[in-house]
Amino acid sequence: MKAKLGMSPIAWWNDDLPELSDDVSLEECLRQSRGAGFTGMEQGRRFPSNPDEMLPILRAADVTLCGGWFSGTLVNEELAANKDRIAPMIELFKAVNAPCIVYGEVGRSIQGDRSKPLATKPRLSDDEMKAYARRVTEFGEWCAEQGMPLSYHHHMAAVVETEPELDAFMRNSGAGIPLLLDAGHLAFAGGDVLRAIDNHHARINHVHVKDIRKPVVDGLDRSRQSFLDAVALGAFTVPGDGSLDFGAIVKRFADYGYEGWFVVEAEQDPRKAPPQKMAEIGHAELMRVMTAAGYTVETEGFPKG
Repeated sequence: MKAKLGMSPIAWWNDDLPELSDDVSLEECLRQSRGAGFTGMEQGRRFPSNPDEMLPILRAADVTLCGGWFSGTLVNEELAANKDRIAPMIELFKAVNAPCIVYGEVGRSIQGDRSKPLATKPRLSDDEMKAYARRVTEFGEWCAEQGMPLSYHHHMAAVVETEPELDAFMRNSGAGIPLLLDAGHLAFAGGDVLRAIDNHHARINHVHVKDIRKPVVDGLDRSRQSFLDAVALGAFTVPGDGSLDFGAIVKRFADYGYEGWFVVEAEQDPRKAPPQKMAEIGHAELMRVMTAAGYTVETEGFPKG
């Protein structure tokens, strides 16, 4: 089985908490990640939006674009508005041969609002979840028809956060919207990562290998502290530096024959957790557990020729 290892630039530049950002260029970010062994990088705010500008940067860094976040609003906004906003991103991602666009629901979400405690996250009724899941499925089918599949990202402080919410979303949505399984977000929400893989492996097309520091997560006052407070306190980290058993998690993906990207996405304070060092720790741990699980990790970055 083959797998690819990528990173998210959120370790270098945090869009929601600018104070948790390293003052490095896109080129330096890519250099550090590639130096640690990663062959892909998800899109971040310092990436150009024109393929004629992006492709030379990726080629020079010897990395590929392995995904990127789209802020969806289908829970409270029409399909047409989301189609209009994602259309340029689809064309860009097709031009640079990215595998998928990550759909993150920000409608009603409190993930970017530090004044909103975790306990006040939005919740959908059964009927609302059914309607939402159908709408996202339709959107996913449309994006695939345009030539770019989506990957649905369950997320802390959003309408699909907990394992029961994820199960309900998956039960009411269809194959037209594949799933991004994020180990860190599911564990933070109190879910069972291995059980979620068992239940939803058939639709998983992208994986975020985010780790958590369980003492930080368990110590949160969710009636008072926000998602961004948790990030600032160090709730997330890379595999090999946190509390999750990625040996078991990666082995479970291997058991179901998953082949594709495993992306390290771990936002934290770069002054306390230097991104290059964290990248090296994460890559070393993933290589250890992926070799044990029987994966061959691809080492080619930007396609030659």
